[in-house]
Amino acid sequence: MASLLRGEPVAENVRRRIREKCEALQKKGVIPTLGIVRVGSRGNDIAYERGAMKQARALGVDVKRFLFDETVSIEDLRRTLEAINADPGIHGCLIFRPLPPHLDKMQLSGILRPEKDADVITAAAMGQMVTRTGNDFAPCTAAACLELLRYYRFPLKGKRVTVIGKGINVGLSIALLLLNEEATVSVCHIFTAPAEVRRLCREAEIIVSAAGCAGLIGAEHVRPGQIVIDVGVNTGADGKICGDADFSAVEPVVQAVTPVPGGVGAVTSCILMEHVVDAAVRSVQKPPQ
Repeated sequence: MASLLRGEPVAENVRRRIREKCEALQKKGVIPTLGIVRVGSRGNDIAYERGAMKQARALGVDVKRFLFDETVSIEDLRRTLEAINADPGIHGCLIFRPLPPHLDKMQLSGILRPEKDADVITAAAMGQMVTRTGNDFAPCTAAACLELLRYYRFPLKGKRVTVIGKGINVGLSIALLLLNEEATVSVCHIFTAPAEVRRLCREAEIIVSAAGCAGLIGAEHVRPGQIVIDVGVNTGADGKICGDADFSAVEPVVQAVTPVPGGVGAVTSCILMEHVVDAAVRSVQKPPQ
């Protein structure tokens, strides 16, 4: 039976760091502030926004919301992002995606300054992550995976890791972070032959699945002694939330596995808040121009 790598103790450890940083900032008269930009009223976005606001209040982080209906023009959204850039009182920004089709995400992605890009969605912020320049932010879900592995003290240097999924903000970013930790990383994706996926998974010491496909990882993919980090969030045949791993098949075999829900997702929103707070810390440390 595997150990369950629950996200809540990891999240609480991140929250402890955030509280300490917020207390230090408040002594300097600075309140870390997150700007939330939401276009439309998708239920998932609203639910996440409410959760983020609740968590922010508990940690001493302020939130400013910029809400638009789905017909907003690209000019109006551009002006809002430019205003956020210019506002020294807003330290980080979260833009809910996907945006409506008429909004050119490539145009908009070049507007938000990387130091305020709390979830690393812009090309500039992603470039800083790849080159290890500027701030040290990574997309929140990818950073949450690394935070979880560190908390549970799994060494990464020289370890064989298989990542399933190559999305820019999740799979690819996780692979880059693991490479930075000196892991040996293989990446599988939709065009990787199923037999090759099974082989690479079984050879790995750590599996990170971010494919968004329920039941993708079965007993044939795993062996004793492995660590499985399940990033997938799916709806199973029974209507319940599940990960990419067939939990009932994988859990009896491996050494440790993250549950879904209750694993990586529990850490992700805390990472977002820490990015905002760290940006506020940098704004205080930045020499006057």
